Amino acid sequence: MTFALIGNQNCGKTTLFNQLTGSSQHVGNFPGVTVEKKEGALKRHKGVSVVDLPGIYSLSPYTAEEIVTRDFLLSGQSDGIINIVDATNIQRNFYLTLQLMELNLPMVLALNMMDEVRASGGSINIKALQDELGIPVIPISANKNEGIEELEERAIETAAKKLAPKRLDFCRGEVHRAIHSLAHMIEDHAAAAGVSPRFAATKLLEGDPIMEASLKLSKNELDIIGHVADEMEASLGTDREAALADMRYDYIQRLCAGTVKRAGETKEQKRSVKIDSVLTHKIWAIPIFLGIMLFIFFLTFGCIGAALSELFDMGIAALTDLTAGVLSSAGVNPTIRSLVIDGVFAGVGSVLSFMPTILVLFFFLSLLEDSGYMARVAFVMDKLLRKIGLSGRSFVPMLIGFGCSVPAIMATRTLSSERDRKMTILLTPFMSCSAKLPIYALFTQAFFPRHGTLVMMGLYVGGMLMAILSGLLFKSTLFKGNPVPFVMELPAYRLPSARNVFLHIWERAKDFLMKAFTIIFVAAIVIWFLQSFDFRFNQVTDSSQSMLCSIGRLIAPVFAPLGFGTWQASTALITGLTAKETVVSTLAVLMPAGLAEPLTFLFTPLSALSFLVFTLLYMPCVAAMAAIRREMGSVRSAVFAMVYQTGVAWVAAFCVYQIGRLLGF
Repeated sequence: MTFALIGNQNCGKTTLFNQLTGSSQHVGNFPGVTVEKKEGALKRHKGVSVVDLPGIYSLSPYTAEEIVTRDFLLSGQSDGIINIVDATNIQRNFYLTLQLMELNLPMVLALNMMDEVRASGGSINIKALQDELGIPVIPISANKNEGIEELEERAIETAAKKLAPKRLDFCRGEVHRAIHSLAHMIEDHAAAAGVSPRFAATKLLEGDPIMEASLKLSKNELDIIGHVADEMEASLGTDREAALADMRYDYIQRLCAGTVKRAGETKEQKRSVKIDSVLTHKIWAIPIFLGIMLFIFFLTFGCIGAALSELFDMGIAALTDLTAGVLSSAGVNPTIRSLVIDGVFAGVGSVLSFMPTILVLFFFLSLLEDSGYMARVAFVMDKLLRKIGLSGRSFVPMLIGFGCSVPAIMATRTLSSERDRKMTILLTPFMSCSAKLPIYALFTQAFFPRHGTLVMMGLYVGGMLMAILSGLLFKSTLFKGNPVPFVMELPAYRLPSARNVFLHIWERAKDFLMKAFTIIFVAAIVIWFLQSFDFRFNQVTDSSQSMLCSIGRLIAPVFAPLGFGTWQASTALITGLTAKETVVSTLAVLMPAGLAEPLTFLFTPLSALSFLVFTLLYMPCVAAMAAIRREMGSVRSAVFAMVYQTGVAWVAAFCVYQIGRLLGF
């Protein structure tokens, strides 16, 4: 048995999904967090699964989220629908509910955030609402795990008995006549397509081209539909889509008048208005955001995270020494011993030592995200992004890009404009992903220990500035035109739940460990092998005679004007294309005596800064490039992105190094 979990954006849908399935999926408190459907099995019922579909406001196929959801529902893959509704904003949420009911599928309604409704003095007559709609209505609080078991039982019972909604008719007057005449005319076509005649009739009346194609209507039938719609528009004095929207909202208003006792603003809403007067201020909003991020970087790289990483590094060093001693006492072959200690432990261990820093950073970011603040940042950034030809909605994928470029690029599917989507894809990799954090941490500890926070802040802001400059260039060349209007619902500020924050951190740690013991593990062994043997496969004592050195020297001259024209640095940049953390593990393998001191023989503070700028901006990992090719739809677009970003990185690093030399640094 499979259920489709559907609701508006930011109604608590993903939180409910986690409660139902025990999934480790991250919960975000801003619209657009769920890009693709996700599936999980119910914890308390074997053989029952729930598919978490994207947050939508209607079943009109205008956006990628609506198309994904509608296609899934019409495909017959679900046995029933769980429609989650924000009870504090019930009238707006019910617009989607009525459309779902028209599908005539088994369905239950989950009224979420009922605790907030009660706290604000409001109430909802559940029985009257249930009798009027003709579907089970269950009050829940997903965040507090209230009412979840009852929701599961009623959903399974409804689907098992195939109980369709008892009421599908919400219209009257001219709209009523139009819908019913079309439903009767297309009944055979709808049955053949496996669609409810009522749903098909409303979509045809709206002028839905996808529904017209799926029903395989004749030209004569299409002419009749057009005539019926024209008559309705003439009688009502409005267009067909507005007429259907008015019909639904008129019914919702009558429904809520008899079942919902509205209270004043909830305490969460009142608190949000007061906080927003400061955090979304037209002058101070962006400085406050930068100040918050600076404080987070200080705690992460100059205080908590640095101390934890140092302790972790000591533990890894002790384990390395212990393993080396055991291998030596066991008389293991020196080559194998070198592989384990100088290859695996040096490569993987050097990256693992920075895991606490990354987790601390994402702890603070998850607090901002789950509290609702990041939605405000997207709202504030709309004005700035419009100057480069994008809307504030593009900030959501860019924000995800600070974690990983792959899901960020996939998140651009939420953008309704193809122009905005492609432009955002090209700009998102300029956001510094978490995989680059070990590189930043390594070089700041070695060269800028007193100014680590400022260097980190500068790198993150530098990536955003480069995205802005690239956006201005693209706006006047590749992507001429204006961005689509930006509409975003700002959720009320809420205290992040410890469970959601923990799940976010655990997901990040799991991804990091998986990458460390797969990609980075293999890369460390390959780098060790290339550094330990020459082209005749003789083991070398001097790495300058190795295969790796020969390869690195071929491309090293390209980086000489940037201040780091050594074979070690160029090799590290190449291996970084598999995963950015591999830059650190490569340097660790090439300099097994330790990292911080040998780095000073390869870099000066100025060339180290140039190296950081290059790693910030050059092409992302191969997984991200594959995502760009898939989302842009052509290899040529991916090659352009690769060449453009690497070219920008080279020019930026060149400017940093050469200007720094002129200034005497």
